[in-house]
Amino acid sequence: MNAIYGVYAEPASAQRAVEGLRAAGLPETSLLVLSAEPWGEYEFGAYRRHSRMPWLAACGGFLGGVVGFALVAGTQQSWPLRTGGMPIVTLWSAGIITYEMTMLGAILATVLTLFVSSRLWPARQPRLTDPALADGFIVVGASEPPDHLRAEIERRLREAGSEGIKTVPGSAC
Repeated sequence: MNAIYGVYAEPASAQRAVEGLRAAGLPETSLLVLSAEPWGEYEFGAYRRHSRMPWLAACGGFLGGVVGFALVAGTQQSWPLRTGGMPIVTLWSAGIITYEMTMLGAILATVLTLFVSSRLWPARQPRLTDPALADGFIVVGASEPPDHLRAEIERRLREAGSEGIKTVPGSAC
């Protein structure tokens, strides 16, 4: 990982740093904001707040429901019990298992999405961290910054009132 970042004690100065990096032309994918606590009242606190979790939970529920119905229907057709002209696969008896499997699929998809999106899943690449995060500081910077913007990024981080600028070379992590 290659990064340049500044450490900020106040959320207002961290917000100025985020605005300065955007004004410098830093791509959104390179912008880095880390904090030990949420700062919802500031714009950087809502940074990258979109989530695919509702859609993945719905897809997991749908897939669980299909698997549940297929399980019940397959079982009832494999060992048919003929009961006076009634259908072999009845929706009322299949509905209970289908409902339970729908809920199980939605829950499993939600938990898996939570692990992946909250970075609790084991990482393949090293992640940036700083000891100042434990003391309540906010880290704002650029991950994998373009070479032509390095000096501008450092200048903008200093102007915003950084407690210190740090550089992580690509081979250090």
